[in-house]
Amino acid sequence: MTSPQAFLKDFHDVAAIGATAANGVDRQAATAEDKQTRDWFAAYAETRGWEVRVDSIGNMFALIELVPGAPYVLVGSHLDSQPLGGRFDGAYGVIAGLHAASRITERLQAAGGTPVFNLAVVNWFNEEGGRFAPSIMGSSVFAGLMDEEAMLEVRDLAGISVREALSGIGYLGTDPRPEVASYAEIHIEQGRILEREQLPLGAVDYSWYTQKLDIEVLGEQSHTGATAMADRHDALVAASKVVLLVHDVTKKFADEALVSSVGRMTLEPNSPIVVARRVHLVADLRSASPEIVAEARASLLADIDAIAREHDITISVNDFDIRGIQYYPEEGLELAEKVAAELGLGIRRIQTMAGHDSVALNRIAPTVMMFIPSVDGVSHCEREFTTDEDMVAGLDALTELGWKLIHGALTDQATGPAA
Repeated sequence: MTSPQAFLKDFHDVAAIGATAANGVDRQAATAEDKQTRDWFAAYAETRGWEVRVDSIGNMFALIELVPGAPYVLVGSHLDSQPLGGRFDGAYGVIAGLHAASRITERLQAAGGTPVFNLAVVNWFNEEGGRFAPSIMGSSVFAGLMDEEAMLEVRDLAGISVREALSGIGYLGTDPRPEVASYAEIHIEQGRILEREQLPLGAVDYSWYTQKLDIEVLGEQSHTGATAMADRHDALVAASKVVLLVHDVTKKFADEALVSSVGRMTLEPNSPIVVARRVHLVADLRSASPEIVAEARASLLADIDAIAREHDITISVNDFDIRGIQYYPEEGLELAEKVAAELGLGIRRIQTMAGHDSVALNRIAPTVMMFIPSVDGVSHCEREFTTDEDMVAGLDALTELGWKLIHGALTDQATGPAA
């Protein structure tokens, strides 16, 4: 059977693609580094005789036909990263998916029998959304939650579209999408609950409500030296106050009931001797309670309006990338717990505050998501870390979960083809 050592070697080899000096990775969607990991994924599959498909939003599938004409159990995650991101986020789930699929096919060859479903490993396009917003793009298009043509026209800060970027690296595909029976994803927690409770596995029961705000601050461009302070309409000063508002709105609620941040800011003309005329921000609000998010949003809109009047500038705020709470199927949670018990691994139910491809897939097919621990609970940074031992335990769990899924677990919930 595919060994833990072979899996760990592949994981650490892939981590060398786009590696940073501080042991992170920088493999943003549809960059040269992303192409290298995609080429590696394709080579892994083709070496084993698996069919490789690339769809028209850049999702990659390694298809293993076990039952001609049957739908596919999908396992996987994403290989793209944040700028100066961690080497575990996403990539672990894809590489674990490939090795779990190898183990399952080896076991089928040894044990015989006929499963109910086929098996496929997926690398979703642009889960991170660091280069092209919104995030979770490829899986959301697959699930019919985002319009494909609109997403292909999304542009990065340099003005390059998704369509142009995928074409440039040779991964703007035309292949048909597989029919999905169920989906399983394993991922690092990106929090510290499992580490604190010394548990190797978490079974995700639901995702937090997410509300993003697209904020444009419009002032007036002027000379930093010659313009009197009273005559300035500085978009950056006003935007700085908005950033603090987004951070401080969490204090109006119970501890950890709401998380918020401004993750992106661009300004024009971005010259050292020019007062900024325009600042663009993206704010992110998340909570287990949609009511708390709505209250925080209303509070921010009122306070932002006051800032606009104070500085005699224009600030426009538009809702962006709203995601409701997604509950994962109870049968899937029980299946993950059964797998953990059979392997002698501790497990607990856990919420996901972050978005994942499984949140999109959960809308169209029975979905199981599992977490493994993150050291210090940090992620989206170069010191993101998970131990080899925890990664191997997660691979074992994903293998057993995949085995049960291709043999009909969650069958009565299967919904048919993706949109």
